[in-house]
Amino acid sequence: MTHVILINWRIKMYKKQSKIIITLFITMLLMFYITACAPADHSEEQPSGSDLAESEILRIVSLSPSQTENLFALGLEESIIGVSDYCDYPEEAMNKEKLGSSWTINLERVIELMPDLVFVYGESHAEALEQIKAAGIKVVNIEPETVESVFESIIITGELTGKMDEANEIVGELRLEKQNLLEKVSERTPIPVFYQVWDEPLQTAGPESFIHELMTLAGGDNIAKDAEGAYPMYSVEALIENNPEIYFMPPHVSDFESMTEEQAESIREEVRSRPGFDQIKAIKENRIELLEPNIASRPGVRVIQGLRAFAEAMHPEVF
Repeated sequence: MTHVILINWRIKMYKKQSKIIITLFITMLLMFYITACAPADHSEEQPSGSDLAESEILRIVSLSPSQTENLFALGLEESIIGVSDYCDYPEEAMNKEKLGSSWTINLERVIELMPDLVFVYGESHAEALEQIKAAGIKVVNIEPETVESVFESIIITGELTGKMDEANEIVGELRLEKQNLLEKVSERTPIPVFYQVWDEPLQTAGPESFIHELMTLAGGDNIAKDAEGAYPMYSVEALIENNPEIYFMPPHVSDFESMTEEQAESIREEVRSRPGFDQIKAIKENRIELLEPNIASRPGVRVIQGLRAFAEAMHPEVF
């Protein structure tokens, strides 16, 4: 009797399990049929970095001069459809449509162009950037403040644009150049230096600035290293007291490359004629170094050119 009950129970369980399996099988068939016959979803979403990198041709707006240089270096010149008013390198950047800057964005035109990516430096125009994002456009803020973060920004840009191989190659070369330069100046005694950002009122590169790091790496001792902030005001009295051996400054000329020796000497003479400056060692020994402003202060792919310019001016004997 016990065996009969057990057999009947097993038969009932088998029938119940069979019904469940059949039901699941039919449900799966229906789901497959519905999915296969359903129309494709073409709803638009804000693209991610990987989505953009897989696109055949990107449409890019760069409102950052340093980022424009990075994009050109990565071979993305055909993808750039607009740049800032200050994007002047390489020369081809001058031919791109001008769209203002990170501070004065031509918002309507940027949205009209509907780029895949908009690169900015800082978020000083936050309201306009939010409107660009609201239009479904990806905004990328790249704001490097150190040499290492410049390298990282190139890698990030390569990742976003599908140019990782190129980015890794560029950064590898830059790291090697940096190491070679540091080895050349490693045994040299740091030289007291000063960098003039602006003349009146006198403004310099402080310890939180990109320029300060370049000067320090190049074998300089920035006399404004104890000042506060990135670009503080600096008194003439403090300048005379700390007595730099080299006075760096960017010449305020429209084109550094075409600057004549007469123009350069005129700029140096103006510095020499300032009250009290004749007490400064750099002035007395005529070590007023005019640096191309963009390579000295622009945190982009030419960063090592800036480092080299500082190092060669401070320690010409090792080059």
